Amino acid sequence: MDERLRLGALIEQHLADPRTGHNRQFPLPDLFRQSIYSRLAGYEDTNDAERLAEDPTFRMLASHERRETSVALTSTLHWFETDVLTEEQNYQGLTRLNTALIQHVAARSANQRATLDIDSSESPVHGAQEQSAYNGHFESVCYHPLFVFNPQGDCRAAKLRPGNVHSADGWDEVLLPIIDRHRARGQTVVVRADAAFALPALYQALERRGVRYAIRLPANDVLERRIEDLLTRPRGRPSHAPLIRYRSFEYQAASWDRPRRVIAKIEHHLGELFPRVGFIVTSLTGGNRAVVRFYNQRGTAEQWIKEGNAATHWTRLSCHRFRANELRLLLGVIAYNLGNLLRRG
Repeated sequence: MDERLRLGALIEQHLADPRTGHNRQFPLPDLFRQSIYSRLAGYEDTNDAERLAEDPTFRMLASHERRETSVALTSTLHWFETDVLTEEQNYQGLTRLNTALIQHVAARSANQRATLDIDSSESPVHGAQEQSAYNGHFESVCYHPLFVFNPQGDCRAAKLRPGNVHSADGWDEVLLPIIDRHRARGQTVVVRADAAFALPALYQALERRGVRYAIRLPANDVLERRIEDLLTRPRGRPSHAPLIRYRSFEYQAASWDRPRRVIAKIEHHLGELFPRVGFIVTSLTGGNRAVVRFYNQRGTAEQWIKEGNAATHWTRLSCHRFRANELRLLLGVIAYNLGNLLRRG
């Protein structure tokens, strides 16, 4: 898999070794592979390097001339991650490496439509990490990272943020470069997001780029008045199956520059006094049921986040410095993507 994805070439292209002279016991590609594959194997902390140093499998990650000796120990791997990779040149290089890794696989696909799901998550901390803060929504002291996934589960981008920022903070820095790359390849793009991303600036940015979207819209009195006649359950004995009804209409909030299409979904469930109501603002032109079904598939992004955390422990951000924790998150993302690409074959 390593050779098929050209990982070695990507390391050489995007990462720089700051060491001078010839006294380099461990080449940079060896250190990077050890850091990534140890996470993929479930060893999320550099302390585990001591146990893995004599592991025959991990020796195979090293260059041919070093396979008869051990891999790097904890002190070396810690230096590599917290000093070498946190340099701005290498941090940006890792971001480009992750992008190139996904694009290498995507280039073989004939699909001309790209779907992007953007979502935030919680990374709890248990110390005095820089820029960690209490988040009232999660009710914890944490970081508040932002992720972008495609439907295949590839993490297209991740951004570590302070714990007390809004869920959509910095969406443009993360999402728009990905969209522009897809458009440069002639692909159409559709974006899905929950109600935290229901922002006029986001709608406008997507519309300027010809990007379709389906975004959850928080309920308000004006929206509910548009579906008032559907909020009452029809007379008669209710069925065991939920009664689901849809309505599409034009709506313009006070902060919007123009009206946009909104789809309402109203569900009456047996034994529930009040209906379940949801609103989606969208630029898609499909039928109401089809658009809602398409939007609901956004929920898989939440599962990818949980899977990435379970597989590579990318929320274990225990360094004091914010940049070091940014780096740990990015290494976890790259390890997760390698595992996801291996699973897909």
